[in-house]
Parts: sequence; structure tokens; C-alpha cells
Amino acid sequence: MKYSLKQITVFDAVASLESVSAAARKLSMTQSAVSMSLSQLENLLDRPLFIRQGNRLTLSHWGNWLRPKARQLLQDAQQIQFGLHEQHVISGQFKLCSSQTAAEYLLPNLISKIDNDFPELRIDLEVENTEHVVEGLINYDFDLGIIEGRNDDSRLHQEKWIDDHLVVVAAPHHPYANAEKISLAQLEQAKWVLREQGAGTRRIFEGAIHGVLEKLNVWKEYEHVLLLKALVRNGAYLSCLPHITVEQDVAEGKLVIIDTPQLNLQRQLSFVWRNDAGDNPLRDCVLNEARRMSKTL
Repeated sequence: MKYSLKQITVFDAVASLESVSAAARKLSMTQSAVSMSLSQLENLLDRPLFIRQGNRLTLSHWGNWLRPKARQLLQDAQQIQFGLHEQHVISGQFKLCSSQTAAEYLLPNLISKIDNDFPELRIDLEVENTEHVVEGLINYDFDLGIIEGRNDDSRLHQEKWIDDHLVVVAAPHHPYANAEKISLAQLEQAKWVLREQGAGTRRIFEGAIHGVLEKLNVWKEYEHVLLLKALVRNGAYLSCLPHITVEQDVAEGKLVIIDTPQLNLQRQLSFVWRNDAGDNPLRDCVLNEARRMSKTL
């Protein structure tokens, strides 16, 4: 097969951006050069890789088949380059995808420390819920992920980073705020605002209430913790959120933790990466710094 890494790079850029012109800008190429490279690749493979809808290009069946293999090929090529030219230097671009809690409350300090100690290591960070982190790793979109809770996909390796737990919170004016004990029936009758389906926080909460609460009165679901906290502070809702995200609000008297000994809300934040990713000195660097950081928390 006589395809080139440049053709694979062009394919990956067009697949990501769904646009020849956008891919050309990203790669500093002309549109005609991008179109020609893509056409040559399709001719070599004898398969249409995109469905053309006006100016937008979406992956065909064959394009979806090729995408993860192309990402892996480009990652391997990058590792070869680092191995040959930067063998003793931690440098290069590293793609990290994290769930919201770690991204907002833990990664700023970690990335700042890495930036000071390894200025040639460039971390590209994306924030997604746990489900999308796992999906991105499976598709070779990221080098490393951080998730909440457990991973069940055998293609990924998981390493615990930090133990954490969820708490049920209410506003100080909520009827349950001053109660010594809250029954399961009261939890079922309450109005809840929760993280969206696919979020690790939501998955752990649903696991905790399974077989304990028969039905939950969920009024709203949102992706952003700040929005959920605002709804709880200003309304008559309960929510279940990571302790690390509400600790300051509780200390300032803006939120109250509801005692729920009936629910097991323990969890952990973990790093995950593909089992077939091979050795990666950049990943090892990030992991080693994170391990050191966990000992100080």
C-alpha cells in the first residue's frame, strides 16, 4: 500500500473538522492540495471515505472504519519521532481528556506544575463526561483520560488517582437542612437536580440508590456543576455532587450537606489509557507528577 503519512494526516484533519477549507487552514495547506491528497487516498483505498453534503464532509462507513486506525498510526509515528529526536527530553504535544471534577479542581495545579518543570511538554486538555472520555480513548482521540468511578471496557487500563466521595446537598433554607435524620421516603419525595446521563457522578449516584430508592423525582439535568449548585442554593432542590466541588460552599454557609448513611457514595478518580498504547514517556511524566500530587492532598 503506497499511502503516505501526509495523506493520513489530511484525512484525520478533514474527519475532525468536516471541512476541506478548515483542514487546509489547520495544516497550512491550500484547499486544492488538501482535496488532491484526500482524493488520492480514496483512489488508493478504492473506497469513499466521506459523504459530501454541500461544503460539509461526514465520514462514510469506510471512513468510520479507517478513523481509529489512522489515529493510531499517527500516534505511532509521533512516538517514533520523539524516540529518535527527543529521547532524553520530555517534549511534545500530549492530549488529555478529563471529566469535569478533576478538570476544574485538580488539573489546574497539576498542569501548572508540569508546565514549570517540563516547559517543552504541551498538554492539550478537553473536558467531557466520563462516558465521552472513554469513547474518545477508544477512538484514539486522546493519549490519556481521567474518569470518575469504574471503567468496564477491557480495552482500557485504569489506575486509581484520588479517593473521593459524593454528598447530597441542599440550601440552608431547604426543609431538610436542619433535620436530624432524613428518611428514604423523604429523599424520594424531594425535587432533585442532577448531572446528565453519562457523567461519572450520575453513574455513581444511580448505583448508590439502586435497590434503596424506588423512584427519584428528577426535575432537571445539567452538565455543569456550577449551574447545579446555583439551582440548589436558590431553590428547593437536592443534588448529589462531589465533595470537593461543594466544600467551599459548605464552609461559607451557602450549602448544607444532608446526612445520608443509607447511600454508599464513595468513589475514585482514575487515569485511563488504551492497553495497546505502548510506552509513552509523556504519559509517564504526567502520571508521575499526578502520583506525587496525590500524596499531598
